Amino acid sequence: MTAEGLPMAVPAEGLPARVRIHEVGARDGLQNEPATVPTEVKAEFVRRLAGAGLTTIEATSFVHPKWVPQLADAERLYPMVAGLPVALPVLVPNERGLDRALALGARRVAVFASATESFARANLNRTVDEALAMFEPVVARAKAAGGHVRGYLSMCFGDPWEGAVPVPRVVRVCRALLDMGCDELSLGDTIGVATPGHVTALLTALNEAGVPTPALGVHFHDTYGQALANTLAALRHGVTTVDASAGGLGGCPYAKSATGNLATEDLVWMLRGLGIDTGVDLGRLVATSVWMADHLGRPSPSRTVRALSHEDSEEQ
Repeated sequence: MTAEGLPMAVPAEGLPARVRIHEVGARDGLQNEPATVPTEVKAEFVRRLAGAGLTTIEATSFVHPKWVPQLADAERLYPMVAGLPVALPVLVPNERGLDRALALGARRVAVFASATESFARANLNRTVDEALAMFEPVVARAKAAGGHVRGYLSMCFGDPWEGAVPVPRVVRVCRALLDMGCDELSLGDTIGVATPGHVTALLTALNEAGVPTPALGVHFHDTYGQALANTLAALRHGVTTVDASAGGLGGCPYAKSATGNLATEDLVWMLRGLGIDTGVDLGRLVATSVWMADHLGRPSPSRTVRALSHEDSEEQ
C-alpha cells in the first residue's frame, strides 16, 4: 500500500507500549449520516472492522428511533454481529434502552452525559443533574447483570452555546459517573476545540480528584485539525484508550458545529510511527473504509485513507 517500512517506527520516551482503540464508526459515525445505511451493510462494516483487528467496536445505540432514526434497526443489527470475537458495546440512553440491550444479550453498555447544561437540554431534554439521576438505575442494573459500563461525557472542552467549559465542572460530572459505578469514562471534545495544554490540564485535574488515568479514554473531533495533537498529549499523560472512527465518519446530530471524529487510520498511522502496538491491520482497515465510502457515495475524509487508497489506484 505504501513503500515498505513506512511509517518508520521511532519510539518516543514516556508513551505507552500499546493502545486500545475504541472504534465508534458503526455507531457514532453512521448516526449522523443523512441517509439510513441498510442493516446488512452496517453488519458487514462491523465484521470487516473486526477482521482488521479492532477489538472494541461500538455496534449501535438503543435510543428511540424518533431521536436517531439512522439507528432504529438496533434490535435487528445486534444479533447479526453478536457472535464476533470482539467487544461490542452499545449506547443506552435510559432504562428502556437498557432493557432492549439486555434482552439481546448485550453486556457492555454506555451512557451519554454532558458537562454543560445547554447540551444536556439539547441532547437529553434534562439538566445535567437530572440526566445523572436518570443514569443511576441504568448503571446499577447493568452492573447487577454482570455488565461493563462506559460513561461518555460530551462538551468537555467547549460548548457551541456556552463557550469555554471550566475544568472543575467537567471534573464534577466525571466524578459523579465514576461514583455511580461506571467502569470507564470517555472525555469528549464534541466540537473539536480542545488543544494539547487543555487536555493535559483536564487529565491532571481528574487525577487530583481521584479519577485514575486507567479509567479514562479520550474522544476527539478534528474540527480544527487538533485531534492527533490532543491524542498525543493524552498518551503522554498515560491514557491508553482512544476513541476513533473508521474513515473519519461522524459528528453529532445535536451539535451542528461538530465535524468528523478522529479517523482510525490516521490514529493507527501515528501510533505505528511511534512504535505503539494497536493490533490493527492498517491495509485491511483502509480497504474497509474505502468500501464504506463507496456505499455512502463520497470519499473518506481520512487523510491516511486518501493517501493509501490513492497509491493503490496508481499501482493498478
